[in-house]
Amino acid sequence: MTAPTVDVHAHVLLPQVEEAVAGRAGLAEARALDARRNGSAALAVNGPMVGARAPRLTDVAVRLAAMDAQGVDVQLVSPSPSHYHYWAGPQLAERICRLANEGVAAHCAKAPGRLHGLGLVPLQHPDLAVPLLDHALDEGLLGVEISSHAPGRELSDPAYEPLWSRARERGALLFLHPFGCTLDERLDRWYLSNTVGQPTENAVALSHLIFSGVLDRHPDLRLIAAHGGGYLPTHLGRSDHAWRVRPDAQGCSREPSSYLRQLYFDSLVHDPHVLRELLRAAGPERVLLGSDFPFDMGTDDPLGVLRAAGLPDADFHAVRGGNAAALLRKD
Repeated sequence: MTAPTVDVHAHVLLPQVEEAVAGRAGLAEARALDARRNGSAALAVNGPMVGARAPRLTDVAVRLAAMDAQGVDVQLVSPSPSHYHYWAGPQLAERICRLANEGVAAHCAKAPGRLHGLGLVPLQHPDLAVPLLDHALDEGLLGVEISSHAPGRELSDPAYEPLWSRARERGALLFLHPFGCTLDERLDRWYLSNTVGQPTENAVALSHLIFSGVLDRHPDLRLIAAHGGGYLPTHLGRSDHAWRVRPDAQGCSREPSSYLRQLYFDSLVHDPHVLRELLRAAGPERVLLGSDFPFDMGTDDPLGVLRAAGLPDADFHAVRGGNAAALLRKD
């Protein structure tokens, strides 16, 4: 128990970001797309759910009390993915990211040592990604949160090469957290937009990074995939087979499954069997405690969930905090 208990998947709500986009051209269209993707039943639940959790998302004292109740010593805090606003033009996108970076930094500064933060970069404008990554780091944040894609661009897009290079150069963390699923109305009922859509988006985004050779060119990229990496880590046998038998699937230099040990994954998979398989596939040194604090698709008892997996003591403590403590350490 020498390392602190560290939750790498926790969010903050930033009213100043939403104030900046209010009434802007493009917001109504983006919300209409979100409504089509989620369906009316999900939207009816989402608003009250977020409202009930607003104090934990905005008030540091309430956050710390909840962390204490959970037995969590440290959180890595990232903006709510609803703040991405990848529809925004260059000027507004830059303002959104600067407000997010400064807002997260101010939130975390109220509890130094217990809260570390991540900011945002506008994936829809790759030319702005590097200066805004620098802005986040210069604000004292440890890196940035990104979605699984931007409109018209996958993470394999060569336009992101400067972002990966800069992140490596400065040792920045990248937290891959999808928002929205491009399967659209096929997932518009029973909350499939989240339960199926999020794991799908994780798998697609990570596959783009692997198969395109991004992880060959940037082997030291410090990337954490939310939701245990989605479907990919436990279903990579098919990808490995394709890489072995099809020349069009050989954009990376070796079997896709081998790249899992270059990535980090949070533990939020909601199934002890899947969590054990994630540790087997990625290695116990590559899995980090994550709760999706404080949303309903997370867990209020991340340590209890981790204990339920019945891991060996060394692996339990590595996931509980040892791995993250080393990753979050500022050199």
